Amino acid sequence: MTTIEGEARTDEVAEALLAILGTGRQIVPVTRRLPGFGLAEAYRVTDRIRRLREARGERPVGRKIGFTNRTIWDEYGVHAPIWAPVYDTTLHAVAEACAGFALAGFAEPRLEPEIVFGLGHAPEPGMDEAALLGCLDWVAHGFEIVQSVFPGWIFEAADTVAAFGLHGALLVGPRSRIEPGQGDWLASLSAFEIELRRDGELIDRGRAANVLDGPLSALKHLVGLLAEDPVNPPLAAGELVTTGTLTRAFPVVPGERWRTRLTGVALGGIEIAFV
Repeated sequence: MTTIEGEARTDEVAEALLAILGTGRQIVPVTRRLPGFGLAEAYRVTDRIRRLREARGERPVGRKIGFTNRTIWDEYGVHAPIWAPVYDTTLHAVAEACAGFALAGFAEPRLEPEIVFGLGHAPEPGMDEAALLGCLDWVAHGFEIVQSVFPGWIFEAADTVAAFGLHGALLVGPRSRIEPGQGDWLASLSAFEIELRRDGELIDRGRAANVLDGPLSALKHLVGLLAEDPVNPPLAAGELVTTGTLTRAFPVVPGERWRTRLTGVALGGIEIAFV
């Protein structure tokens, strides 16, 4: 299916989008075909897609937050963060990808270096960053592969929410345990810097503050969003959360090798090759 036809019903949008997932095909943005399609309906689509994916055997394992990096808001025309589920079928270990991560089936894929959290306890609305740090079981550096089922990466915010939050895959590096009394994490997670290289060439630099002043602040924003969501569940213990790209997002093609270097935080860089 390449177009969405008929009444603007949540089920129709969800089924049309899910039908092209993994095919590399693209469609006209939902907002162009269904006037009045907004964020509230888009998050109902998120819930419907989650149920459909669960019915076919996929398991939600966490959330991705998108558009936390304020330096790219004007580039995409989206000026506030969004979120979407991460599934067991989209979660991978970086170590597996060093030998080659296949891009087949992704629509205009791009690469985003991010910080990923593992929740040991469910966070609550109103918690500050220090309290949220106490909810973490582990922290890791990872790459998210994002994609656009809408040609040319042209869309409205509601389109991105409905279309899986642009999520394609999440590749997570080594996990560092968060132990009680490790106060240096609070400072370093808001102040570190990152280099992103493609085939050895420096492509971009980023910093923790790009993502809503730091990954813990991004997590705080997500907790607040979910507290106001009448349909989708809040975060639970055991979930992971990837907090948004620290640099600009870059197109990727087979044959490239990308790696990062982080300074100011106790996390190593990671590397991925594409096939």
